[in-house]
Amino acid sequence: MTAPEIRSRIASLAPWFYEFDLGAHGRTQSALPPDVRQIFATRLEMVSRAVDAAFGPRLREIRCLDAGCHEGFYSVALARKGAAYVRGVDVRESSLQKARFVAAALGLANLEFEQQNCERLEGREGEFSLTLLLGILYHLENPMLCLRNVARLTGELCIVETQVIDEVEGETEWGSVEWRRPYQGALALIDESGEFYNQNPETGASPLALCPSPKALETMLHHAGFRRLEVIEPPPGAYEQHRRRKRLVYAAWK
Repeated sequence: MTAPEIRSRIASLAPWFYEFDLGAHGRTQSALPPDVRQIFATRLEMVSRAVDAAFGPRLREIRCLDAGCHEGFYSVALARKGAAYVRGVDVRESSLQKARFVAAALGLANLEFEQQNCERLEGREGEFSLTLLLGILYHLENPMLCLRNVARLTGELCIVETQVIDEVEGETEWGSVEWRRPYQGALALIDESGEFYNQNPETGASPLALCPSPKALETMLHHAGFRRLEVIEPPPGAYEQHRRRKRLVYAAWK
């Protein structure tokens, strides 16, 4: 594509959620408020730090799956970072059109995109040493099913970033007034109907979503098959939700 063609496509595909620097060809402009856009750099720094620690120079041999990739921001970053192969999947073809355009504009031959639902994720491409699940879990009606699907395709490491609710402690009757079970965290039911039926691409595949507490997330990750969990600390100057622990990033190891 020529520079004028790229600039024309940037305009025709707007509005954009992410900001992509396409060098001399132009730059996409995020529709988010400026103070919220900081989330992109914070999340990318935390993911990059975890990837570097886990794989180092071995990254050039690594296959990566970006589940719920949206416009492909983190898929593109990993492909440019030198991963052998990156596959991004998302439920919305409109977002994938943008992702494919960016990959083509940057000439990234090691990057492909496919329309798939994370809650019905197929494994045609086999196992991936690295998987990403960033900013998607709290938009899903079936987050546990999604985690099981992603775990099944993860060879070594999954990096999960999600909003979390405040922790809930307690216990409940379980079959009898004399039998009790402790809570393993909690899931909050969030109704995203307004955004979903207005075709907001930030929602999941249905209008209902379940957002976990930290303990619930850890319990779910363990039951999905991840044996070791590490919380990735936010960097100095991180996005405010990461600083306040309202968003957490986990390195989850098989």
